[in-house]
Amino acid sequence: MTQIDLIPDEPRPLTRMARMLWADKFALVAALFLLVVLVLALIGPWWLDAVAQKQNLRGRNAPPFEWERGWLWVLGADALGRPLLARIIVAAQNTMLVAAGAVIGSAIMGTVLGLVAGYAGRRTGMVIMRLADVIMSFPSLLLAVVVLYILGPSVVNLVIVLAITRIPVYLRTTRAEVMEIRERMFVQAAEVMGASAPRIIFRHILPVVLPTLMTIATLDFAFVMLAESALSFLGIGIQPPEITWGLMIAQGKQYLTNAWWLSFWPGLAIILTTLSLNLLSNWMRIALDPTQRWRLEMRQTKTEVKA
Repeated sequence: MTQIDLIPDEPRPLTRMARMLWADKFALVAALFLLVVLVLALIGPWWLDAVAQKQNLRGRNAPPFEWERGWLWVLGADALGRPLLARIIVAAQNTMLVAAGAVIGSAIMGTVLGLVAGYAGRRTGMVIMRLADVIMSFPSLLLAVVVLYILGPSVVNLVIVLAITRIPVYLRTTRAEVMEIRERMFVQAAEVMGASAPRIIFRHILPVVLPTLMTIATLDFAFVMLAESALSFLGIGIQPPEITWGLMIAQGKQYLTNAWWLSFWPGLAIILTTLSLNLLSNWMRIALDPTQRWRLEMRQTKTEVKA
């Protein structure tokens, strides 16, 4: 009688990622916080828009933690008596929308140009890289200030400007990765078998580059969100009656001496979101790298053994 050793099946990719996320508690808390922010950004305007816009001059600059007013006033009220908690929840949508739109737009454009620049001939690559040099020759925030001053502040213009300024980040990274990957054996084998250039680029090279780009996009999301907040603080970002966290800080700066909470709470929301994005990006850098992934897997194994 033959004895067959049963080899346990490998966990599915999503299950494996969930286990590695559970092994890093800081990244787990960051992911849960970002999930809450995302949910609030989706349902916030539908849920609390009327409350966030309703003025109550009797409660202007009301201090935080006055529970008798209700839970929406736990963070206090602004100069027009509107509850800060409701306004922060509603403002999350515009803040996330601008950041996500800019990151997705710049990532797509930069990745496509980087793939072409890295795989195509030297002349084509040099032309594309000169385009990146032109964009990078201008400070991103200064370029955004000039363009928004000319075109006028709006959500669309803000997304376009921030996306353009971030294209070189993805372009240069993708080109460097492609120039290294195209010399590997599996790419050369695909070329010998007669695969077309688009198939090689998008079928064989892009999946290898994608984990690096995802990590950069997570970090870039935090940078774009801070840039949007800075532009709104300067008064050339999104304008009232629309609202973002940066605009809330700008509206509260004149009351810092007697109503610090007007700028503190939206600023804290920006800090916590940015910190969570950085923690999650650090986890993704390890989890998506086959040479570093063992650290999280070993930590998870130790946790299971102790349990």
